Amino acid sequence: MKIQRPRGTQDFLPQEMAKRRFIENKMRKTVESWGYQEIQTPIFESLDLFTLRSGDTIIDQSYIFDDKGGRKLILRPELTEPVTRLYVEKLQVDPKPLKLYYFSNCFRYERPQKGRFREFWQFGVELIGSDRPESEVEVIALASSVLETIGLKGNLRVGHLGALRSLMGDLSDEQKNSVIRFIDKRDYEGLRTYLEEISATSLEENIRALIESKDINEARGIVGDVPALERLENISSQLDLHGISHKIDFSVARGLEYYTGMVFEIYAEGLGTENQICGGGSYRLAHLFGGEDTPSTGFAFGFDRVVLALGDIQLPQQTKIMIVSTREQRDWARTKVAPRIRKYFPTEVDLMNRDINGQLSRSNAIGATHTVIVGDKERQKGEEFVTLKNMNTGEQEMLTIEEAIKRIKLDGI
Repeated sequence: MKIQRPRGTQDFLPQEMAKRRFIENKMRKTVESWGYQEIQTPIFESLDLFTLRSGDTIIDQSYIFDDKGGRKLILRPELTEPVTRLYVEKLQVDPKPLKLYYFSNCFRYERPQKGRFREFWQFGVELIGSDRPESEVEVIALASSVLETIGLKGNLRVGHLGALRSLMGDLSDEQKNSVIRFIDKRDYEGLRTYLEEISATSLEENIRALIESKDINEARGIVGDVPALERLENISSQLDLHGISHKIDFSVARGLEYYTGMVFEIYAEGLGTENQICGGGSYRLAHLFGGEDTPSTGFAFGFDRVVLALGDIQLPQQTKIMIVSTREQRDWARTKVAPRIRKYFPTEVDLMNRDINGQLSRSNAIGATHTVIVGDKERQKGEEFVTLKNMNTGEQEMLTIEEAIKRIKLDGI
């Protein structure tokens, strides 16, 4: 019986994994240079963690199951709630602000399409404990810095949910959240129907005017001089000082219900309709999980979409060594020479009892940068001697093992 991988998941071959790790490491180094530290949370959590605030949609799309003890568990559909739970359990007394980042897989039962999978990876940060606009600006600037580091251009749009919530006035929180979800999905027909159902059709014109407004001054003419717009103006001015190109966009709504203030999204070219590669904003969740009311701001990159958007990239050549030996010297090469070189570089030895030509073919096949030859003439010269061949230039020379190691390092591959 032939068994295939589950729908909506991916297999990654060595070359693809090398590309993903290359991009991931650049992203890690960038956020670490801003003072963020890595954390990791369990792959599954209590279902209650996500039912408290994220809304019904994310639950409907999640993998939910009972464990053998009858507990309701969920494969994490995203990371903000787990990070907040971790904060409440273990980090509340730590100095603020906390700067945390993660790189983890998540799971959602959605219809697979380009850039959208049922198992996917998120790379994100959470800045916990500051409600200053400077903190929100830093999170946006960090997302922009990550894009610059990996060489990807993105269209940044920034909004503020406070303006939209002010406009909706006396609607309940549940109703406001429903309206925001319709806007997040760009489902304006559904929005009109919903407003009719809750007898709030008078709001539609102003809601559409706000989400179509082109700048903060135009928005003020619709909602008045509310604090949300003053905050957004401050954030926008600081982004200008950072030299970060952005657009004010009140249609950026973010469908997850925990967002309370500034929100932003970044879009990349070449991904069709699924072109959002990053989203984030400000939220307050800790008090729902038994902690103190704590302001937080974060973002998450859809890592799979980032990889797709980057397309084919030229990876730096990695130093890789192949040990080639005569049959008489095979044991010596495998047990004495290879371990010394392996301390410094990835090193492979022959496992198929090939002759010299077969081993050299293997060296080419694996993309070895250098071949270290151990034959009879090298052993006659002395136990320390090998012949080093640079596979890029074809040059070769008999050297001691230590000299060969130094030469490989000097080649700078």
